[in-house]
Amino acid sequence: MTGPAATFGFRDVDPAEKPRLVRGVFDKVAGRYDLMNDLMSAGVHRLWKDATAARLNPQPGEVIIDCAGGTGDMARRFAKMARAAQLRRGGDDAAIHIIDYNAEMIAAGRERGGEPEITWSVGDAQRLPLRDASANAYVISFGIRNVTDISKALAEARRVLKPGGRFLCLEFSQPATEALRRAYDAYSFKVIPAIGELVAKDRASYQYLVESIRRFPDQKSFVDLITRAGFSRAGYTNFTGGVAALHHGWAV
Repeated sequence: MTGPAATFGFRDVDPAEKPRLVRGVFDKVAGRYDLMNDLMSAGVHRLWKDATAARLNPQPGEVIIDCAGGTGDMARRFAKMARAAQLRRGGDDAAIHIIDYNAEMIAAGRERGGEPEITWSVGDAQRLPLRDASANAYVISFGIRNVTDISKALAEARRVLKPGGRFLCLEFSQPATEALRRAYDAYSFKVIPAIGELVAKDRASYQYLVESIRRFPDQKSFVDLITRAGFSRAGYTNFTGGVAALHHGWAV
């Protein structure tokens, strides 16, 4: 190995190998990604994403990074909210930059169309193609657990944010009660891979996605990582009893 092991589902792999393995997963699921999200969560992921966009509260003239933005469902929310604020009180267009490591996900997003405020590019969350202190906000939704080095991605998010910039991370997390945890595990390991096999003809990719959730740090551990990356007032809000969590911090 080239360094400490990286996680790929329940496997520990060479960090140099993880980007290729993750890219392979999302190459396969890109075309059915949004449909599968609806099926796996019974549409609840849309409520989580709406709440994240409301917390961000995009404003006219802001530069917003949608990291791991893939198919653009979050960026479209941000664009529409910023434009609504612009119509009320004027100001410049927002600039929303989708950056995703996977070209197939970007292609799937572009096929669905976009808003004029949105730009798309292939890039690495650990080495963002952006200047220091160039963005007002950074959002990553259901993407950070697929990054090889989470701490490095958090440091990059801090680097590109202006003083006062907002950091938001929506990610699957750890249910808050043992009963919910048991029920969620049963659903995740028995139902989600089966849906993947039936709808996307790909059980293995969805098995990886379930396993990657279990390997991701719990809410408080992730708050510690955000703080260590240089953010202040880091915290989180649980959604659906901790099945997902919205973490936040401020660049100062």
